[in-house]
Amino acid sequence: MTSAPDAAGRPASGTTAGAARAYQPPAPGTGLASLLPGALRALGVEDLPEGVAPATWSVPETRRVVVVLADGLGAHQLQRRSGHARTLRELSAPVGAESFACGFPSTTASSLTSLGTGRGVGEHGIVGWQTSYRGRLLNHLSWKDGPDPHSHQPLPTLLQHAGRRDVSMSTVSWPAYSGSGLTRASLRGGAFLGATSHAERTLGVLQGLSQAGRLGRALVYAYWDEIDKAGHVHGPGSLEWGEAVEAFDAWIAGLVERVPEGTTILVSADHGMIEAPHEQRRDLALEPVLSEGVQLLAGEPRAPQAWCRAGAVDDVVATWRAELGESAIVLTREEAVDAGWFGPVREGYAGRIGEVVAAMLGSATVLDSRDLRPEVLRLRGHHGSITDAETAVPLLVATT
Repeated sequence: MTSAPDAAGRPASGTTAGAARAYQPPAPGTGLASLLPGALRALGVEDLPEGVAPATWSVPETRRVVVVLADGLGAHQLQRRSGHARTLRELSAPVGAESFACGFPSTTASSLTSLGTGRGVGEHGIVGWQTSYRGRLLNHLSWKDGPDPHSHQPLPTLLQHAGRRDVSMSTVSWPAYSGSGLTRASLRGGAFLGATSHAERTLGVLQGLSQAGRLGRALVYAYWDEIDKAGHVHGPGSLEWGEAVEAFDAWIAGLVERVPEGTTILVSADHGMIEAPHEQRRDLALEPVLSEGVQLLAGEPRAPQAWCRAGAVDDVVATWRAELGESAIVLTREEAVDAGWFGPVREGYAGRIGEVVAAMLGSATVLDSRDLRPEVLRLRGHHGSITDAETAVPLLVATT
C-alpha cells in the first residue's frame, strides 16, 4: 500500500521517485494471491506449485472451504458503509491478515489471475484490463481476438492443483464465464457450475461441497459481481451500491445457515473503488498535448499505460508529469518495474507493460474516448491505481 496519504489522496512522499517507492504490492504469502494457498492449507494441502508462497495467515483445518470473491467490495468502502452489511461486520479477519490488499493494477483481470495462480501480476503477465497485443488493444475481460489463454498465461492454477491433491474443486459463477478467455487463463480447473440467481448460487455452492473427493475434501470458489457493477454505474457512495452490498450480505447470511457444519467461508474482493467525477477526466482525444507521441493507450483510466511512437517515451513522460502534476505518479516502464509496482516480472513479460505507466491519485482519470465504448465513458466509479481505497480488500471468515 501507499504511505499515509494527504487529504487529496496523494502519497505523503514529495518526489516522484519517493512516491513510486512508497507503493509496494503485497509480499509473498499475503494479499489476494495468498487466498487459495490459505484455503488449501485449511484443507490439509501444504505443498504448493513451485513459486507459490504459502499463506502467512491461517484458519483452522476443515474438510470444506468456500471462497467467495465479491467483485468491487473494497475494504475502505465496506468500512464506510458497514450499516449495509450486518452479517459481514460481525466477521473478522484471520490472524495475520488484518491488512489485506490486491496488487497493481487494482483491477479484476489482474486480481483474479493472482487469485487463481497464487502469483503476482508480473509473474502471471495479466498486467491490466487492457494491454497492447500485436499493435492493438487486447481487453482481458472480453478476450476478443486474443491469444490462446493457455499460452498467454501458462502457469498452473491452484484450482488445478487442488484437484491433483484429492480436493474436489468447483467454481460457481455466471454461465457466460465458463469458457471465457480470462477463465481459461486464470481460473481453469475443476467443475464449473453456472448460476444466475442468488438461489442458484447457493445451490451451486452446496452442490460443490457435496462432491467431496476421495479424502472427503471440497473447495468451492464463488464469484459475485453485482457490487462492482453498482459502483461503476452509480459510484461507490451511491444508494445503489449500498443496496448491492445489502443483497450480498443477506446472501452470505443465508449461505452460512445452509452449508454443512464444519464449513469455513472466506470472503474477499478483487479491488476497491473511488468516485471519479467526469470533470476531472483527462481525455487524450480532446487534449492534443497529452496525446502527442502516444500511439496506443491501454491499462485503465486510473492506471493508464501508454505505448509511444519511436523515440517519444521521454517526451511523453515529461509532458504527462507536467500536465498531470500532483494528480498522478508517472513512470517509464523500467522505473515502474524497478520500483516493484508489478512485483517480480518474468522474463519476456515486461513488454506487456506500457512504456509509460501512470498511477492516478485523488479522483482524476486519464483515458482516450476514441477507444472506449459509450457505456464505459459514462461510468462514475473507477479503480486500478495504487491508492488504499483501490487496493485494500477485506478477508473475512465465517465458520459453521
